[in-house]
Amino acid sequence: MRTPTVLATLARGVGAGLAGTAVMTAFQRLVEQPITRRPDSLAPAEIAEALLPVHPSTPAARSRLNWVAHFGFGTVWGAGHALASGAGLRGQRAVHVVFALGYPADVLVAMALGVYHPSRWSRQDWVVDVLDKYVALQATAFVHDRFLAPRR
Repeated sequence: MRTPTVLATLARGVGAGLAGTAVMTAFQRLVEQPITRRPDSLAPAEIAEALLPVHPSTPAARSRLNWVAHFGFGTVWGAGHALASGAGLRGQRAVHVVFALGYPADVLVAMALGVYHPSRWSRQDWVVDVLDKYVALQATAFVHDRFLAPRR
């Protein structure tokens, strides 16, 4: 049995991250947003605009950028999970380690870019942000560990 290359490990993580982001998006649309009445977030587009030389000129273009960034950031979570898995962490241990490292980094980067202002967030804002990303990571781990990189 061969050990997968780092590139193969990351590719599996990216795939799992895309799937996890799709699950998170469904959760947001079908569960969280109907309960909270929260509108769609444009934070992914705002972060992308702060990091890249892209500045959409129409609402439709900004919406497309938001979707691309939303799923793009999900691939980062997937890559993180895949690397943790490659280091021997599986299941809930991997989920919690990746979340404990990734969530603060996610918030700090968005704060540094001026997109997030957690000191102004309500309790509900915090719960929604943590829960949505936790759902994404749980789904990412499930897809990765069950289908893309199962234990032999």
